[in-house]
Amino acid sequence: MQELISLTLENEMDLVLAQKKAIKLAEKLKLRLSTQAIFSTAIAELCRVVIDYTDTGVLSLGLKETSSTYSLLGVIQYQGQKENLIPEEKFFYAKKLVPFFETFVLDNVFTIEIGIKLPLSLSLDLVKVKELKSYFNLQPPLSTYEVVKRKNSELSIISKDKDAQLKQSKYIDDKRNEFISIASHELKTPITIIKAYTQLALARKDQCSDQVVDFLMKIDSQSTKLKNLVEQLLDTSKIENGKLEYHFEEVDLNAFIEEMQFLLNNLIPDHSLKIDLGPTVMVKIDRERMSQVFTNLISNSGKYSKTGSLVSLKTSVNKKGVLTVAVTDNGIGMAKLGINKIFDKYHRDKQAINGYSGLGMGLYICSVIIKDHGGKIWVKSTENKGSTFYFSLMEVSPSTNLYAQ
Repeated sequence: MQELISLTLENEMDLVLAQKKAIKLAEKLKLRLSTQAIFSTAIAELCRVVIDYTDTGVLSLGLKETSSTYSLLGVIQYQGQKENLIPEEKFFYAKKLVPFFETFVLDNVFTIEIGIKLPLSLSLDLVKVKELKSYFNLQPPLSTYEVVKRKNSELSIISKDKDAQLKQSKYIDDKRNEFISIASHELKTPITIIKAYTQLALARKDQCSDQVVDFLMKIDSQSTKLKNLVEQLLDTSKIENGKLEYHFEEVDLNAFIEEMQFLLNNLIPDHSLKIDLGPTVMVKIDRERMSQVFTNLISNSGKYSKTGSLVSLKTSVNKKGVLTVAVTDNGIGMAKLGINKIFDKYHRDKQAINGYSGLGMGLYICSVIIKDHGGKIWVKSTENKGSTFYFSLMEVSPSTNLYAQ
């Protein structure tokens, strides 16, 4: 069948619209008024029955060529199980109106087809059929209801397209995360072995030439970078899959920072690190994850600031028992646009892309860790003057006598 008109059948308003469409098609074919009335009434009767049973019906009106003659057809399809089949006796009146009536089922799609043969005097051919197709494609709405229906149909198509795009995007994301997880696990073991053997060799550096020691130091440094990168990839994959685990415990934050002081100094050996601790505070944290936040913020401050410059770490507590940690540098800073996106996954500021290595995962991971600790993380920065990264945590048992004023 060459479809000329298609219409979804959802409510009684569609019954009226279907009858109008059938009349218009019969008019354009220049059928007699009696034939127009018979065909449109049969279509309306079919639609009435189908709408009573389901809102999944779709009406198609068109022409079918058979042995140089044409038939005018009306086809309704609806979906369902066999138990949802509309009894054929419900179409009794429609069957009496037209000479051709047929029903069949294929893959849970039920089809009802009616038709009338058209007289040869109409002289239909492919050109005229195409003209009819073009006419109904461009035909303005027959009612206000059809205007609304067309708009709803357009929105539904857009919504389905977006749903399909979202599903495809999620599938790609899932596969990417799966690949990252597998690849990271596979890389972790050989990197650990390389680093272990390098450190063993460095332990006997007195038996090596200066050039070999220099090579070993570079291997150790680069394997550390690669190890950190792999760990970031693994953490990102865990975050995406909701598998980032925490082991919370109550910790004296000042003591925790003091324990890390040697490590933090070694992260930025070419810079001065100043630590200014506020009142003693007990917080509930995962030691490993919080250490990750501190090392990332301190190493970033050193990475994006000049050799020999000062990096400071300061803590303070307000009267509400909110602890704030601030890490400040005098480095390259960021533009306002970069500040808004700095904690986004894979985001890297334009200034950083040109002169510094990295994948833009560290601050994203930090932001997730802090949020999972019930805290907040933010940044204040001025381009070419430096940045201060802040994060806040809630004190476990506030003691007013310890608060900073």
